[in-house]
Amino acid sequence: MRKKWSLIVPATLCIAMTIGACAKTEEKPTFTGDKTEIPAYQGNLDVIIPAAYSNVADLNLEPGTYISILGKDKNSAYWKNVKKGVEQAEKDLNAALGYKGEDRIKITFNAPDGEDIDEQVNILDEELSRYPDVIGIASIDEDAYNVQFDSAAENGIPIIALDSGNQYHGIQCTIKTDNVEAARTGAYKLANSIQDEGELLLVVWDSNSETAKERMNGFLSEIQETYPNVSVVETIFCDKLEETKKMIAEEDETSEIKAESLSDEDVIEYYLEKHPNIKGIFGTNADATQLALLALQKNEKTEDIVLMGFDAGKEQLDALEKGEIQGLVVQNPFGIGYASVVGAARTVLQIGNEAVVDTGYVWVTPENMEEEQYQNMLYR
Repeated sequence: MRKKWSLIVPATLCIAMTIGACAKTEEKPTFTGDKTEIPAYQGNLDVIIPAAYSNVADLNLEPGTYISILGKDKNSAYWKNVKKGVEQAEKDLNAALGYKGEDRIKITFNAPDGEDIDEQVNILDEELSRYPDVIGIASIDEDAYNVQFDSAAENGIPIIALDSGNQYHGIQCTIKTDNVEAARTGAYKLANSIQDEGELLLVVWDSNSETAKERMNGFLSEIQETYPNVSVVETIFCDKLEETKKMIAEEDETSEIKAESLSDEDVIEYYLEKHPNIKGIFGTNADATQLALLALQKNEKTEDIVLMGFDAGKEQLDALEKGEIQGLVVQNPFGIGYASVVGAARTVLQIGNEAVVDTGYVWVTPENMEEEQYQNMLYR
């Protein structure tokens, strides 16, 4: 059944977007004279489930409400698009409520310079000292913030999660991709591309976040449950590459290889040499996919290896266009940012929240990447 689903995604997505657009036209028109324009970002909102998180209707916040959203990385294309979604929701909220000047709803987006846990904790501490009405956070480490969350609870500051969930019991709502199902999609796409037989490498960006664990487990489960002739021979964690480099150097009987001289791509190449029958690689986020891509580009002997992964930044889309990457799970970061503001507002208003809000994803290939229905989901 899952294979059949992959064939009807474009049609069902198109239908859902059409129905969603019709249902929301009266709620969220932008008027220019006597003509109604559908915003360019509307497609990103129409795939959000439940639909209540795709618009700012009836969010009657008090003037001056302060919402703080914390991402994982201020530099990546993915997180820049999350920020765009946050900023658009802020504009839409203030326009809907008619707030200007000091009455405006204030919504900030902050993130560390790269996925740095310590820096994100520091940002969280700073935001807590400003006493926002609610905080939304994409946790780099699902267990790293208990002290801060306890402090937030003591001061009446509720917490919602975005992109990644968190183990803290007081999280009000989580807005994210269905990571398990998305990773399963990647697994069967990759397995099918190698004719359901062969060895794979799985490259996981980190070993700490809930997102990484969900994607890893979703991918491995799909392979183990559905493809008896496909095996994942190595799972490589990118936050443990330095340890791996030391292991590689220790294995070298000539003592010529030094850990400090090895690049991250060298680690991937090491495993490709260790397993010469590798047919495919899957990366669980943009950085993991990019690392695998760089390793494959350095070695002409790997040109027949199929590379697939998550996310669609400029480098990944360029490689997709060239056929160096054969498929990508493309998330909806703009929708995540927008829905996070809606979830935060609902939390402040105490009007109830879904435990999990699904912001959707699509499967993009060199063949369909130029189709209009996918364009709004790409983030360059």
